[in-house]
Amino acid sequence: MHSNTISKVFLWWDSEKRDLPWRISRDPWAILVSEFMLQQTQASRVVTKYKTFLERFPNPTLCASSTPGKVIELWSGLGYNRRAINLHRTAKTIAEKHKGTVPDELSLLLDLPGIGDYTARAILAFSFEKDVAVVDVNVKRVLSRLEGRTLSMKEAQSIADQNLPTGEGWRWNQAMIEIGATICTARKTQCGKCPLKATCTWTKNQAATDPAISVKSKKLETFEGSDRQGRGKLINALRNEPIMGKDVPQILGWPNDHKRCKRVLEKLEKDGLIVIADSGKISLPNGYK
Repeated sequence: MHSNTISKVFLWWDSEKRDLPWRISRDPWAILVSEFMLQQTQASRVVTKYKTFLERFPNPTLCASSTPGKVIELWSGLGYNRRAINLHRTAKTIAEKHKGTVPDELSLLLDLPGIGDYTARAILAFSFEKDVAVVDVNVKRVLSRLEGRTLSMKEAQSIADQNLPTGEGWRWNQAMIEIGATICTARKTQCGKCPLKATCTWTKNQAATDPAISVKSKKLETFEGSDRQGRGKLINALRNEPIMGKDVPQILGWPNDHKRCKRVLEKLEKDGLIVIADSGKISLPNGYK
């Protein structure tokens, strides 16, 4: 990428960046926690939960020594409790295999539960300040519009790798994510404010189909009537008291679909979010209220 464009991006970042607590920290555990929380959740919803979580679990060893239930309890409001379970599993792995220290190698990070290529790279870039390009859905969208064509994640990663300014990995990655999250969003663009507008293919021809939208993309599952909604209903019911298996279909809202109810129960049990006794009684894990 041309040096003039890089300078424009950095000038924009310096004046427009949001004040988010995880951007102040270089603690690998704090960055890891923030990345788990930010998966499919808006930053504004994460801020308070992030601070509270780190006050309770300032390092992976303390988190590992707690129960999954306690971790899930602090996670309430961030959705997808299996991410909290994975975070707890990751903490245990770090405590047991890495002596309580978050590893600083890509291969070791990828071996941790719930950590994929993006999260592993984010930890390397944002805590260890390594020159590693970080590509999330926001960055992929920005790059697709810059290129004027729909990019696969592999293609987007390759382009990001090629354009990463040497020695500026932390600031560049933060700026690219911020552009995608605030001015080059999925629903609305503010091209006039974008520091990349001079080199953006789609900005010059917005009559064309938005290249950030793949024709192969599937319609997202609506929340109403979804498995996710059913799981939420069951978890909320279990916060009050254990229930018997025979009552599950009514609680989930699918009284005539026992096959679906069984599938959801099996998934919740596999994820460690519920405990099913031999008697058929269903409860939350210890410490989860």
